[in-house]
Amino acid sequence: MEKTILAYDTVALDDEGSALVIIDQTKLPNEFSLLRLTAQADIWDAIYRLKVRGAPAIGVAAGYGAYLAARAIDTDDYETFSREFGKALAYLNSSRPTAVNLSWALARMARAAEEEKSRGVAAVKARLLAEARAIQQEDIDTCRKIGEYGLSLLSPGDGLITHCNAGQLATSRYGTATAPMYLGQERGYHFRVFCDETRPLLQGARLTACELMSAGLDVTLICDGMAASVMRKGWVAAVFTGCDRVAANGDAANKIGTLPLAIAARHFGVPFYICAPTSTIDMATATGAEIVIEERPAEEVTEMWYAKRMAPPDVKVFNPAFDVTDAGLITAIITERGILRPPFTASLAAVMGTAGK
Repeated sequence: MEKTILAYDTVALDDEGSALVIIDQTKLPNEFSLLRLTAQADIWDAIYRLKVRGAPAIGVAAGYGAYLAARAIDTDDYETFSREFGKALAYLNSSRPTAVNLSWALARMARAAEEEKSRGVAAVKARLLAEARAIQQEDIDTCRKIGEYGLSLLSPGDGLITHCNAGQLATSRYGTATAPMYLGQERGYHFRVFCDETRPLLQGARLTACELMSAGLDVTLICDGMAASVMRKGWVAAVFTGCDRVAANGDAANKIGTLPLAIAARHFGVPFYICAPTSTIDMATATGAEIVIEERPAEEVTEMWYAKRMAPPDVKVFNPAFDVTDAGLITAIITERGILRPPFTASLAAVMGTAGK
């Protein structure tokens, strides 16, 4: 049987070759390419240019990137090591400001190094390798649990809409928003999935449609502006999206276009579910208004994917990478620890262990 894209790891470590190995998602679906990244600048660039993307996958890549940075620091003096390692972590953290998994994974690697410092630099490097591998395994386990909880909300034959790519290509396995779809496919649920194309980088068209079709699901591609019409026809039982950051009040930042999808779902009475690993929940951010929204180059709107420029020269372009969906539009937030429902200030605090603090 011919291997599909799902047979490859989105993010992997070649420890012997001192390389981070990723699927180059900017080339899909027309070209499958594995990149071997050894320089920190190349890892930074891969995260920034969305060669690796999706909050959990970014976190895994950051963990392995931090380990490779540590491995390259040639000193037995912990203070010297710590100083250089701190610089490497700060550099990687500057690549994408919105996805909390990036800073979460790097902070976790920093803590691991600090906890092991009394045993010397070699022990610290060994601990960092184990920590990076643990981040990836936990991602796999988390996505599977999210899938089980999400599937409990669905019935065989349901029609579903998803936005952007919160699939296996955004994680280590299963995805977040797609995890219920994959588990349902294994169990004969025969879901009908509508993929928003997700302008301007077309992650739904290029990535989600590609991987779900590889798994044998019934997939229909729609333009972002068609979602409301599909809901009006009664073809949709639920919306499942991922997210890059959840604030303490339940506001959720996700790929641009998620907010109008949530508004349409509310209008047509369709449940709107955010699938979020707890690593994506940021209790230090009170509301979505505090989330820094990355703005990306105008060329992504005016030129990328087109043989010729498709907009007038010098036209002004507003190109935020994300929007924030208000907590009041979200039916539930599905985590690996359970399904959280409003009021999210209480349910998030309970699941994150901050209630009463």
